[in-house]
Amino acid sequence: MRREFTIIPPDLRLVVPVLAIILLAGMVGIGFAAREAPWAWLAGIVLVLSGVFIVWTVRRRHVVLDGDLLTIAAGVNTARIRMADVDIAAARVVNLADHSKLKPGLKTFGTAMPGFQAGHFRLRNRSRAFVLLTDRTKVLALPERSGRMLLLSL
Repeated sequence: MRREFTIIPPDLRLVVPVLAIILLAGMVGIGFAAREAPWAWLAGIVLVLSGVFIVWTVRRRHVVLDGDLLTIAAGVNTARIRMADVDIAAARVVNLADHSKLKPGLKTFGTAMPGFQAGHFRLRNRSRAFVLLTDRTKVLALPERSGRMLLLSL
């Protein structure tokens, strides 16, 4: 049995300004550099490709339960977890404003920007977590038997 879960879309009012500021600042810097070296405009191609990569990262998010396998695609990361490794009895829906120990802290590998966090993080309580967060008010906290947490905005 295959079941796909809906991910709350990120608030683009937070993501788009960050992307626009990065692209604008990069183009201004390239413009100044191009006065000395005309080939510097080639860096604009890298800048545009970086913007496309950021958009792809924010749009790539899905959670699928296929039999005994939970697959979470979050940005450039994908986690595949057997349901036998998840402690379903301890699962709960939380508001991260009320549970500060579950808030992602240090990003070890992933994507983090206002309104969107995806990938591997260390939580404030120093435990490991795989997160896909777009809304911090309704977060499914699934503990794994290994000690790692799954935090999902479903």
